[in-house]
Amino acid sequence: MNVSPNESFKVVYSLYEHQFLGCLFESFVVQVKNNKLTYKYQNISSRNAHEFDNGLSTSDYELIKLMDAIQQDAIMKKFGSASSKSSRTKSTKKLTIFDFAEKVYDKEKGDKTTQKLIEDYIETRRVKILNLLKEKNKLVYTMKKDGTPTGEFVEVPKKSATILFHVYKNPDNTQYYPTIRHDGKTIEFRQSDAKIVCNSPAWLLHNNILYHFDRPLEGAKLKPFLRKKFILVNKSVEKTYYEKFVASLISSYDVIAVGFKIDIERYDPTAELHFKILSSTLGSLFDSSTPSVANQGEKESTVIFELNFRYDNEVYKVSELNENQNSHVIFEEKEEEFVFTKFVRQILIEKAVISKLKELGLPIQKGKTTLARAKAFSWMADNENILQELGIKLKQHQSEEGQRYFIGKSQISIAINENKDWFDINAKVFFGEYQIPFMQIRQYILKGQHEFTLPNGEIAVIPEEWFVEYSELFEFMQSKNDDFSLKKHHLALVQNLEQGNLANVTMNRKLQKLYDADNFGEIEDFALPKDFKGELRPYQKAGYNWLRFLQEFNFGGCLADDMGLGKTVQTLALLQAQKEKEGEIAPSLLIMPTSLLYNWAVEAKKFAPKLKVWRYTGTDRNKDIATYFPKYDVILTSYGTVRIDADILNKFYFNYVILDESQAIKNPTSGISKAVKTLKSRFKLILTGTPIENSTLDLWSQMSFVNGGLLGNQKFFKTHYQFPIEKRSDIDKSKKLQTIIKPFILRRTKNQVATELPPKVENVIYVEMSKAQEKVYEEAKSYYRNEILKHIEIQGMAKSQIMLLQGLTRLRQLANHPKMLDEDYEGDSGKFSDLTEKLKSVLSEGHKVLVFSQFVRHLTLVRKELDKQKIKYSYLDGGTKDRKAEVDNFQNNKDIKVFLLSLKAGGVGLNLTAADYVFMLDPWWNPAIEAQAVDRAHRIGQENRVFIYKFITQNSVEEKILALQQHKLALSQDLITTESSFVKTLSKDDIADILK
Repeated sequence: MNVSPNESFKVVYSLYEHQFLGCLFESFVVQVKNNKLTYKYQNISSRNAHEFDNGLSTSDYELIKLMDAIQQDAIMKKFGSASSKSSRTKSTKKLTIFDFAEKVYDKEKGDKTTQKLIEDYIETRRVKILNLLKEKNKLVYTMKKDGTPTGEFVEVPKKSATILFHVYKNPDNTQYYPTIRHDGKTIEFRQSDAKIVCNSPAWLLHNNILYHFDRPLEGAKLKPFLRKKFILVNKSVEKTYYEKFVASLISSYDVIAVGFKIDIERYDPTAELHFKILSSTLGSLFDSSTPSVANQGEKESTVIFELNFRYDNEVYKVSELNENQNSHVIFEEKEEEFVFTKFVRQILIEKAVISKLKELGLPIQKGKTTLARAKAFSWMADNENILQELGIKLKQHQSEEGQRYFIGKSQISIAINENKDWFDINAKVFFGEYQIPFMQIRQYILKGQHEFTLPNGEIAVIPEEWFVEYSELFEFMQSKNDDFSLKKHHLALVQNLEQGNLANVTMNRKLQKLYDADNFGEIEDFALPKDFKGELRPYQKAGYNWLRFLQEFNFGGCLADDMGLGKTVQTLALLQAQKEKEGEIAPSLLIMPTSLLYNWAVEAKKFAPKLKVWRYTGTDRNKDIATYFPKYDVILTSYGTVRIDADILNKFYFNYVILDESQAIKNPTSGISKAVKTLKSRFKLILTGTPIENSTLDLWSQMSFVNGGLLGNQKFFKTHYQFPIEKRSDIDKSKKLQTIIKPFILRRTKNQVATELPPKVENVIYVEMSKAQEKVYEEAKSYYRNEILKHIEIQGMAKSQIMLLQGLTRLRQLANHPKMLDEDYEGDSGKFSDLTEKLKSVLSEGHKVLVFSQFVRHLTLVRKELDKQKIKYSYLDGGTKDRKAEVDNFQNNKDIKVFLLSLKAGGVGLNLTAADYVFMLDPWWNPAIEAQAVDRAHRIGQENRVFIYKFITQNSVEEKILALQQHKLALSQDLITTESSFVKTLSKDDIADILK
């Protein structure tokens, strides 16, 4: 019977008893007429509740959701599969309530484990429902047998009931029963039709009133008395009964005792905080050797804190007392009389102590907590005086060896002074009255050793914050005898220590300006060289000043401006200025992808014609470099050539070694990375628009080339930066890394500086699959979803990445066009149809278009269509021999309107400003790669507005990838991104969502 939401209605909650599931509630709306409930009602759930939104409150929605979760169908759906796991045969037959009841609740064959899971699940939600009904004054009724929700009205009073237990010890037996009082009246619930609605804590329904209690009470303590007036205990077992049951009863509730004695004692408690160290590795202060290699992987010990309260001579562990008990009870038999001594706990005092310890940073729960050793001792040292003032005694458990730990103050003071080419470091370390050799502390911290022995035999624990705050300093500093120093390029680390009040620093203010390089007005303005042809835009001039500043202090750097902002011209200005200033110097070696050699030669001739440039490439290159290299200012070569000729080139001492598109050395184990790091030069510089493509290790490899040792060795970097940033999203580590590299990386985006560029307009075109395409796609998706998730379940995420990548790649190809996987496919593709139509429209208006795809097969399909339509085009992928010819043809030939490019081969090193449209045929894992592709057209020299179109197939993995891209794009706004490879970032839930 439907209820009209446009007429007056009320929400009611109906209580009924299920055969197996106990007392449940169900939600209804009931039509109201003349302010009275009618017989017109309708069940509501989360699915249809919104229809009655004008009459529902937030608490109604919460109650409806909770009640939905405990209905029969919901329980079967949630626990039905669990109950079926033991079944030997699989069946496609739908599970019925009878099947479910037989499997779970059969008296002989029932599943007791599932019964308990269901009971706990329902009870948790039942407690929330009851509390909400009480607090929000909801309308509650009992349900009639015919399902009518408005049987008897049920009152849910806000005031708690109290319970009193009566225990009568007679000569022959003991009688025990409870009495309940509410609002000044005794509730005669024994031997009545009362019902336990909820067990833990107990809620009692009696005479259509739902009672709750002022203290936690288990329903089991009331249930026997629904059938009997009292429980009789035989004398033969009464002592055991009194020791176990009655003692527990007295500690938690008020008890009327007849025939035995209850003594009440009250004392003010004294708090005792005990600590115990679990396992430790010790180093001796006077051991001349460094800590052993075994200690490098030392597993840090833990400290267990346990809070006790001493009442007179009795000590009680908080962990042994139920938090709902307000006393501790001792049972004794004195001269054939049972005597209970009830020590009343001062709950408010205990809670105040616990609260204060939590305020001080000790996360104590149920009287105990565990902290890492170093953190625990730092906490004790910092709070020792406060604990004394609060009267909390700090006590150490005596270990078997009788070891005593030092819990006093530890101090470290560091002074850093700038020298000619380095920083001098002076440091003093104190633990209490003992001064500790700084070298010794440094060795312990570098080895990860947290403890050592003081001269008085006490064990000192190095503060945890020293490992965090000084780890970089201790790693990067160098020592000779008792003198310590730091390379000049660690100026950001020094500055950071000063700003954190961790060291007293004396530094050249001019050098400090490099750390504050955001304000370019602070860096000296260097004149442009007189033989430099052309002008630099303001941001390019600022970049040139920065490069000159680095050169003055003999620092390496990374010019990481966006693609198209003129990194080449800023570098040429630097080299020309150095030639004019110093005269005849060694040549500089510029290493780049082969595709950029021509561009560099042209740019050098245009802007710095006085620089003598030589190309060291080709199979017939003259390898007598000692003879003819000195005749030139600049040597242009490729990464491939350097890898082959590394043993020849590393014998020559260059002025600069400059890497363009330096992400080529992002893999530190690759042959080209190893080759370039053997080259010798006075200065080093790298140029890249994407210093990080996949991992922070990309950054380490490149920065280690320009400033050796800046980020420590690879193992240190992985442990202290890569793993925390990429695996734990550690923001503090990310900020610290940015601080160290900040002076040596200059990055400007086009949005920041190239305001003269015309705007670019990005559009996403969502296309529908054709019917034939959708059928093929859904079949493949279903297959890969089952296979991938099954593989993850069995093998785990790490071993499933190859299968996952393979599956996602195939689905992406099918979202483009099934012909990419099946040449015999005769159907069409929604994306391909939309692409050809959009292409015709753009070409008819005279525009030039760049068409990018990750898949060469996709470009092949487009080529065939263009050939069919007799449309001329340029084409470039990894196998293209004459890239320059293809680029020149597109840029200068008015008849060629389309340029097909593979994303990998065409994403860097090309100037394609003739195009004002960019089509991205498939989304890429890393949005930075797509941005590089767009920058082929949207760069200095572009005069027209650039339109970017992304073709996304609806209801495919492409839509999910696009959403993930937005997240990655947000991460990559900073120079340091936290993304590793795309697949490695996916969780099992991500994968299930992508494939659903």
